[in-house]
Amino acid sequence: MDSAHVADDLTRVLYTPEQVTERLQAVAAEIDRDYAGQDLLLVGVLNGAVMVMADLSRSLSIHCRMDWMAISSYGSGTQSSGVVRILKDLNTDISGRHVLVVEDIIDTGLTLSYLISNLRSREPASLEIMTMFRKPEAQRNAVEVKYVGFDIPNEFVVGYGLDYDGRYRNLTAVGTLAPHVYS
Repeated sequence: MDSAHVADDLTRVLYTPEQVTERLQAVAAEIDRDYAGQDLLLVGVLNGAVMVMADLSRSLSIHCRMDWMAISSYGSGTQSSGVVRILKDLNTDISGRHVLVVEDIIDTGLTLSYLISNLRSREPASLEIMTMFRKPEAQRNAVEVKYVGFDIPNEFVVGYGLDYDGRYRNLTAVGTLAPHVYS
């Protein structure tokens, strides 16, 4: 979906599809260099990481395997319940494997902190994080991220996998959602 189709829903476009693609390819080149000769497992965090994971894997020159997890820290509303649940676990045993967790966005870091702790307990050979977007101002839990696409402002952002109520994930640009949409 082109941003012109939802122009009234966006306050502004932060990144065009071309900017997102260019940055993702630069990150993929770093990953290629760092994991040359390694057997890499990409672990995508559903649902938001679908776009990032697909494009990242296609941008890599090295071989990689993929698996998925779904986790949630939200109850029925928009506020975190403080309880993290694994909704879908990995199908792959990660013991002794090089694992790269792929996220769409990191804001508070609470859910990701739990996930990393859980995955570390499974004794991978290495465990790193790649996120396409990070909100440094929103972070409450220190999570070390090796690969970052863009640092973004602490605003409500949609597109390229980021959604509001299940909508806008397929928006090819990334933009701030206008308050009238979610108020």
